[in-house]
Amino acid sequence: MNAAEQAYSIEFASKIAAVVSLFKSQISDLRADLKPWANDPETRDLIDPDSIDIGFHFPGMSRLFKCRSLLVQIRFHGDRSSRRAVGVEVAGFDHRGQQWRLSTIDDWRYEGSIVPEAAAGEQIRVCCRQVFEIFKTRAEPSE
Repeated sequence: MNAAEQAYSIEFASKIAAVVSLFKSQISDLRADLKPWANDPETRDLIDPDSIDIGFHFPGMSRLFKCRSLLVQIRFHGDRSSRRAVGVEVAGFDHRGQQWRLSTIDDWRYEGSIVPEAAAGEQIRVCCRQVFEIFKTRAEPSE
């Protein structure tokens, strides 16, 4: 689900902002998109309500990351009062579509026809580890 739609409390909105800052601090030329999904019926049917989806876009094609855009999907378990991150998936896209994918739910390996350079790939893994730190405390529901 679009990150902008998941900011249901100040604490949770702050955590989403922390994730954006985290990725931008590791990969400085990214531009964040808190609404990466279109708001049409077909797309809405595919959206996971137990996730936060954030798009990041490079100013052009990144030769290190082998993509033009990143889609970061943080998956959660539990209701709003006890949500915990259980996985992070990051996918790299260019004009041809998805080129690679990394899932922390599996074995943290990159899969795809093209994968990021080793150092760039490690930057993404560092971000994923820190996402778990950001979401390890519970988010209180808004009153």
